[in-house]
Amino acid sequence: MRLLFVTSTRLGDAVLSTGALEALLRRHPGARVTVVAGPVAAPLFGAVPGLERVLILRKKRLGWHWVELWSRLVRHRWQAVCDLRASALAWLLPARERYVIGRRDAGLHRVEELGRLLGEQPPPAPRIWTLGPHEEAATRLLPGSERPDAPPVLVIGPTANWPGKVWPAERFAEVALALTAPDGPLPGARIAVVAAEHESFQANPVLAALPRERRVNLVGRAPLPVLAALLARCRLYIGNDSGLMHLAAAAGCPTLGLFGPSPEWRYGPWGPHCALVRTPESYREIVEAPDFDHRHPTKSHMESLAVAPVLEAATALLARTAERTARR
Repeated sequence: MRLLFVTSTRLGDAVLSTGALEALLRRHPGARVTVVAGPVAAPLFGAVPGLERVLILRKKRLGWHWVELWSRLVRHRWQAVCDLRASALAWLLPARERYVIGRRDAGLHRVEELGRLLGEQPPPAPRIWTLGPHEEAATRLLPGSERPDAPPVLVIGPTANWPGKVWPAERFAEVALALTAPDGPLPGARIAVVAAEHESFQANPVLAALPRERRVNLVGRAPLPVLAALLARCRLYIGNDSGLMHLAAAAGCPTLGLFGPSPEWRYGPWGPHCALVRTPESYREIVEAPDFDHRHPTKSHMESLAVAPVLEAATALLARTAERTARR
């Protein structure tokens, strides 16, 4: 029995799709799984139960990548095919069940949209699969974090896939220092900064503003499953709307997302352990403004978001998390 799961190219969308994959695995226990993903997101799926292979989809001219993919898959008969790329692939393969994303509903959160596609209510929450080697690598990067009594770690995600979503670096540093001050909710906590290697220019100013003895540089140092294992051990993640924000939430880390020129109702971090703060201006006020330019190489649309509301939301999320932990 085989299951084919074609997920999104972008990291954030791929993370949000993992709940849908888990729902299909529950419906088809013991299935051999093939996942099709883009190059960045592909490592997320290396520990999926029953995994047979991960195929990396690289775009080619005239859609030739779909033809090549079809030629590799058509020889098998599939129990279920789930295509979140809205291609014709699912209809060209022999399958008993087909789940093909149709027209997007921009009023729904992406997780709710995928739950509706599968007929799952409540919608299945994203999750990340890890293995022993991932946990061991996380311990090497953050020694002592595997212990239940480990000192707290605050994680900062100061990057995004375009400059418009990036909150100023000095404000991230100010929030981190306030939260970990002697009178803050995480006194003396280590502060980890996460980003992809090519985003170091966005992360380095935050690192430079942090105390050397408490900062942890994770820029480009951890593959996605290792980073997920590490994030699961941390006390709080604060970051821009990005794939790493969704990874933190899926890993179970209390996550505070910062929003401006992206719709929080569609792409907010998912789960009861998550919260968000947005600019005083709504998403529509930003993107419909006369001077809005999505292609601008440097302009941020997050500068109206002050430090105070982020600090307040972070403190409230930490308190809520502590209450939930105490009730268990």
